[in-house]
Amino acid sequence: MIPRFYDVSEGQILVDGIDIRDVSRHDLRDKIGYVPQKGILFSGTVESNLYYADKNAEEETLKAAIDIAQAAEFINTKPEGYKTEISQGGTNVSGGQKQRLSIARALVKKAPIYIFDDSFSALDFKTDAALRQALKAETGNSTLLIVAQRISTIMQAEQIIVLDEGRVAGIGKHKELMENCEVYKEIALSQLSKEELGA
Repeated sequence: MIPRFYDVSEGQILVDGIDIRDVSRHDLRDKIGYVPQKGILFSGTVESNLYYADKNAEEETLKAAIDIAQAAEFINTKPEGYKTEISQGGTNVSGGQKQRLSIARALVKKAPIYIFDDSFSALDFKTDAALRQALKAETGNSTLLIVAQRISTIMQAEQIIVLDEGRVAGIGKHKELMENCEVYKEIALSQLSKEELGA
């Protein structure tokens, strides 16, 4: 609903106090860096996939995005580096590499709003943690919306919205939800120990 693939059926969504229905879809989407659940890559090179977000991006912007997305290590092991060929759909890279490149592409946009739609699910816990830490440091002036099923991905969020069968089951910070939201607590305890959850 935020990028207006669908319009709200009731209520409204405001960005900087403006109803998003009062802005053209092009202008709205220009302000959003979106990473879908299944990372999408285009045939070409690593570099051309990144330039897809902003054809005028500077090389330092590409490098920073790659570093934040934790993709530098695997790109630097390729003899061609940024010129490494990517096949249509990214079939020649792993699921985690595809997701990291999709995240890097969104970051090249330097958008005021980022939507990560379960985009960290193919990443191991260590990469997920490193990526989130780098994101926090580098996107401090942007709004980050992270859809996740993994509690560790969203534990540090300023606000967590818990959905259960399409309905809001709780809203708050991790600690509040552990105390007041049975759905959240049940999911959290099924994934992490009490010590890891700070419970």
